Amino acid sequence: MTATTLQSITPLSPCSTDLLTPDQVAVTLGLSHRTLAAWRSSRRNPLPYVKVGSRVRYRPKDVSTWLESRTHSCSAASARNEK
Repeated sequence: MTATTLQSITPLSPCSTDLLTPDQVAVTLGLSHRTLAAWRSSRRNPLPYVKVGSRVRYRPKDVSTWLESRTHSCSAASARNEK
C-alpha cells in the first residue's frame, strides 16, 4: 500500500473493533459455546457472527440487537391470552 492509501483509511472506533469470543457470548447469554456452534451450523437462530480466519467472533452491538429482538413484554402476552 502506498502512503496515501494508508492515510485515506478511516480508523475504526475502539468499541467497533471489540469482538467477543463464543465463550464470552455464551456466558453472557447463559448458554454453552456448543449451543452457539449448533445455532451457527443449523442457522436456527439468526445471531450474527464474524469469521476471522477460522475463528468465530461476535460484535457486542449485534448480540445486543439480537437479544432485544428476542424480548417479549408481559402485556403483549397477556393481551393475546385474553382473546
